[in-house]
Amino acid sequence: MELRATCLALVVYVALIAGPAEAQFVSDSVAEHDAQMKEAERVEREARRATSEPVVYPKHMDGGERPDIAPAAPPVVYFDRSEEVGSIIIDTQSRKLYFVLPNKQAYEYPISVGREGFTWTGTQRISRIASWPSWTPPPEMHERVPGLPLTVSGGLKNPQGARALYLGSTVYRIHGTNNDRTVGRANSSGCFRLTNEHIVHLASIAKVGTKVSVLQAYTGGVSETMPLSSLFDFGFFSSPPAKPKAKKRAAAKKKPAVTTTAATPTAMQPAAAGAAAAPALKK
Repeated sequence: MELRATCLALVVYVALIAGPAEAQFVSDSVAEHDAQMKEAERVEREARRATSEPVVYPKHMDGGERPDIAPAAPPVVYFDRSEEVGSIIIDTQSRKLYFVLPNKQAYEYPISVGREGFTWTGTQRISRIASWPSWTPPPEMHERVPGLPLTVSGGLKNPQGARALYLGSTVYRIHGTNNDRTVGRANSSGCFRLTNEHIVHLASIAKVGTKVSVLQAYTGGVSETMPLSSLFDFGFFSSPPAKPKAKKRAAAKKKPAVTTTAATPTAMQPAAAGAAAAPALKK
C-alpha cells in the first residue's frame, strides 16, 4: 500500500512538473506493477492450496438448524425504459439482480456471480422454489474440490441458505448464503447468491414460471432517484383537469301582477257571486 501511494504521488508530481506524456508513462508503470502483484498473489494461493490436504466432509451431511428468517426488502430503483413487470433481470457485470415492478421501478438486490470461467448468459424460467433446500454437489464440483459430501440437508450449514429458486433444468440457482461476506463478489460456480434476508423476500414475490434474463451487462439506465421523465408519466407536472362549469338555473317567469280594486257586489266575478248566492238556494 505504501509503495502504491508513493507511485501515485509520483504520477501527480510528474504531471505537474514534466508533462502529461511522462505522467502517462508512470501511470502505466503503476498499472503494470499492480497486475504483477495480483498474479504473484494468485500463484502463492495456488501453491498453498496444492500443499494443503483437502477437508473431508461426511458423505451425508446434516445442514443444521433452520431458523425463521424475516424478509428484508432491498432499495427500489428506477429504469429509464419499460421492462416486463414481474420478471427478473441479472446484471452480471454490476452484480445486481432486479425484480421488475410497475411504473419502470424495480427492487435491486446485491448478488454474487460466477467467478472467471463460470459466468453465463441466457434466459430461463423459475422451475421450482424451495425453502431450506438440500444440496447435491455435481460430479464436476467433486473433481474440483475433493472431499465434498454427496448431499447436504437444508440448514445453516448448507451453502445454499434459506431459499433456492431453480432455473429451468440447469444446475444453476438463485439462492441464499450463510456467509454474507460472499455477496457482491465473483466467487461462485455459476449460481447467484443473495443474503438470506433478501432471498426470503425475493422468494415471497417471485413465482414458478417467472422469466429470468441473465445479462453480461444491463444496457438500460438505472437511477436511485425518479427520473424527470417519470414525473410527467405520473402527472406531477400536468395541469389539473378543468372543473365542469355549473349550469345556470333558468330564471323563473314572473307571474303578471294582479291589481285589485274595491269591488261592489255588482262588480264581482260570476263564480264568486255564485258562491255567495249559494246559501240562498237552500230550502
